[in-house]
Amino acid sequence: MNGDSERTYRRRVQARGLVPFEVKVRETDLWIAAGERLESEARDLVFAARQPLESYLSEHPELLSTLSPVADDPLAPPIVRGMIRASGQAGVGPMASVAGSIAEHVGKGLLRFTDRVVVENGGDVFLSLDRPVTVRVFAGRSPLSRRIGLSVPEEEMPLGVCSSSGSVGHSLSLGRADAACVVATSTALADAAATALGNRVRARSDLEKAASWAAGVAGLRGGLVILGKAMAAWGDVALVEL
Repeated sequence: MNGDSERTYRRRVQARGLVPFEVKVRETDLWIAAGERLESEARDLVFAARQPLESYLSEHPELLSTLSPVADDPLAPPIVRGMIRASGQAGVGPMASVAGSIAEHVGKGLLRFTDRVVVENGGDVFLSLDRPVTVRVFAGRSPLSRRIGLSVPEEEMPLGVCSSSGSVGHSLSLGRADAACVVATSTALADAAATALGNRVRARSDLEKAASWAAGVAGLRGGLVILGKAMAAWGDVALVEL
């Protein structure tokens, strides 16, 4: 396992003018940067997200393993219904959106206390800042790793930037993409779509087809997918060389 899969990439983040801190609750491991230190508030928000989620999953354990969308449940807690909607749009199982959903829940909650916040949850990021930001893409051993960034204008935030990989980290991917990165207004949807995008890439010949699929998913602003030395991008995103 390489260093970046152990989240040492967090040391490279430039949080100019923000206060960075981490919050860990069971499997949830967040890196947060905000206008002020809000550890207690963030921890409360994590518990508020996890408690109904864990309770629902204990009653519906099939959601933990299914790789396919499930029917909406009007009686499910809001975070679960959001995961079901997001994963349904992307054509994957609900757990493919759990990290992005928690990041988004915490980020939006912290906006009650500050007008600037970044919440990163295992490569899935909720962004709401008062200035443009560049998100550097880590793609494992690909020569493009850390050399490509996504430029996010201030006026497009808040939004989510989420990544999936078949060669880096712990997340399940059925493909071989070194990085599948998606930008969307909904962080939950960006997370689910990143998984679905990465699942579609097993060879370089799949890159353009996967990008074309993503371009047809409602709610996605754009993104990119990398395999080795090759890359495909789509949508309304600005790529920058780093």
